[in-house]
Amino acid sequence: MLTLGQELAEVTRLVEHDDVPATLERYVARVVRTVPGCHHATITVLTDRGADTVAGAGEPLLACRPDDPAPVASPVLESLVYREPRRLDDVRTDQRWSAYADLLAQAGYRSVLALPLVTDTEPSAVFTLFSREPGKFGETSFDVVLLFALHAGVVFDNVTLYQDSKSLVEQLRGALRTRTVIGQAQGLLMQCNGYDATTAFAALTTASQHHNIKLRDVAATLVAAHEQHDLEVGLAKFGLSVSR
Repeated sequence: MLTLGQELAEVTRLVEHDDVPATLERYVARVVRTVPGCHHATITVLTDRGADTVAGAGEPLLACRPDDPAPVASPVLESLVYREPRRLDDVRTDQRWSAYADLLAQAGYRSVLALPLVTDTEPSAVFTLFSREPGKFGETSFDVVLLFALHAGVVFDNVTLYQDSKSLVEQLRGALRTRTVIGQAQGLLMQCNGYDATTAFAALTTASQHHNIKLRDVAATLVAAHEQHDLEVGLAKFGLSVSR
């Protein structure tokens, strides 16, 4: 049995090969196993199109979807908008969010605690816990959950930063691959037609515009044709025939 400190350390460990949804799903699953009386948990973010449950969406009645034309007023939405905690101790007696209380009752839940995540990134995010028993998120439980919410903010920041970094690296790699293949195509034109680098690049650009094909695709076609010992056909395709 892990101690609370060990659990917190576990949930903040980012596994390199996980994507954002997988990491957040692992997080909410661990919270459900750890917090007494918690039977379900979600992480919901506020997007330009509305609230979106990005983790723990396995309970359709409890999940928020940005395409929902008439979202039900709930402690989750209020916590997202105002970035303040919201607690519903018993759906049978607390009618501040009556329509939402009915949905909770249908799904078999009695109490809810929604806590805004403290993150360095946008958008606003909320960590919500659900219990099938009333009044499960009192003062003691609240303190424990607050610790998890603080760590959830770190997890959310980490996976977002990690994904942003991965995306940037992929973009840089793609740019390098594009530059490499264009350079190879320039070299082929310089070799076949006696162009200098500037003239070869201009010829590739003209071919791209005339045929409405991306420059990198024109270059890749020429390089592939050269590798298949069919360069003249590739050049002719773009009006770049070998000079005799």
